Amino acid sequence: MSRFHIVADTHTHTIASAHAYSTITENAAAAKQAGHRFLACTDHTGIMSPVSGMWYFENMRILPDELCGVYLLRGCEANVLDSTGALDVSERTLAGLEWVIASMHPPVFPPQDPDAHTAAWLGVVKNPHVDVIGHCGDERFRCDYEALVRACAENGKIIEINSHSLSSRPGSDKNCKEVALLCKHFGNPIVVSSDAHFSASIGEFDDALRMLEEIDFPEELILNADFDRFAAVVKKLCPRERTFMSAAQEAENQK
Repeated sequence: MSRFHIVADTHTHTIASAHAYSTITENAAAAKQAGHRFLACTDHTGIMSPVSGMWYFENMRILPDELCGVYLLRGCEANVLDSTGALDVSERTLAGLEWVIASMHPPVFPPQDPDAHTAAWLGVVKNPHVDVIGHCGDERFRCDYEALVRACAENGKIIEINSHSLSSRPGSDKNCKEVALLCKHFGNPIVVSSDAHFSASIGEFDDALRMLEEIDFPEELILNADFDRFAAVVKKLCPRERTFMSAAQEAENQK
């Protein structure tokens, strides 16, 4: 069993992503079952998700703040379009969301060379609406990882260690380890995620946590390994006021 206790799955998909197979309610129930306190709803945008256009993300305001005993974060996984770091979501839409991941996907941004990938990431980190750099360990999009982590540290961006990548994206195990070691060196915070496309995969972090333990990664840099730490970050990122109560606080209130 891992020494890290993860309180949030920060990268999950629903049927709105077209190639995922569960609803938000099913994912929330699975997150509750896994013992999580937060669930980020981060469906794909644009070409990666032909069924969830602008209105889907702008209408996420109708979702309850809490579902199945889990705090929902209204978010998306935006696509990086080119080497400038442009995204396929409008600034207006991004500004209304609470958790924005930016990622590179071959159907949208055909892999080029490390210089182009690095330039794209350096453009992304300057976007004030982006919160998280998604699965950057993908070998198809290899880049100058030191330059990326330095830029994230300078611009307050969170780096994702995507557990799904370690088993499904060839080369990611080596690259994610390199990225994690650089985050450890520069003190840049990370989140661990499942990238679940089915509710049964919510909370599957074993590969990522095993790698982080092998390199003795500092627990205090894993934002979603502590309720108060993660809640504080989310409050800062949310475009509106959110209130989160820990399990201990809820138990005390029920006395």
